[in-house]
Amino acid sequence: MCVVAVDELMSGGKVRPITRWGTPVMHAPTKPITVFDDDLRELVRDMFATMAAAPGVGLAATQVGLGISLFVFSCPDDDDHYHHGAICNPSVTTPEGPERTLESIEEGCLSLPGGYAPLARPTLATCTGVDPWGNPVTVHGTGLLARCLQHETDHLYGTVFGDRLSGRVRRKLYQQHDELAHLYPDDWPVTPRKKSADE
Repeated sequence: MCVVAVDELMSGGKVRPITRWGTPVMHAPTKPITVFDDDLRELVRDMFATMAAAPGVGLAATQVGLGISLFVFSCPDDDDHYHHGAICNPSVTTPEGPERTLESIEEGCLSLPGGYAPLARPTLATCTGVDPWGNPVTVHGTGLLARCLQHETDHLYGTVFGDRLSGRVRRKLYQQHDELAHLYPDDWPVTPRKKSADE
């Protein structure tokens, strides 16, 4: 596996508010990144900080309100080994034919906090793109990492995972979110999640 060396970008950032489903930037294709400068790398720092504060395993630029093709991740694979990275202009491929295996597990999204629904996705995924310095990068994911790579790349095409659900399951997902929405301030996770009565 070749993974971008982002250790130096995983600290020092500031937490930003997470953009919610329904905001136009969440439902529109992003623009490719063409400039790989200090501003981009500072954004990556902020995205790592925001993802950690939530906490989550992946975060796309659209989730901090920016329509550019970038996501960060810190996520375990099927062997429980953690992988970290920041990928610009990603594309994801998954196996076809007999090598393609789907797994349906509960999936959530930081942009719809509190809501989870089962979604079948391929258990293997390969993501290619470039790192925050413009160098080519490839990540091979299994298990949750494969799901994360697909979920975050979807965001950059304007697709939220609810778009992949049936109408009935999507309604249950929104209902679950609505019941817990009062725990998440508008600027969450800048302002932390509130505790529920039974916590």
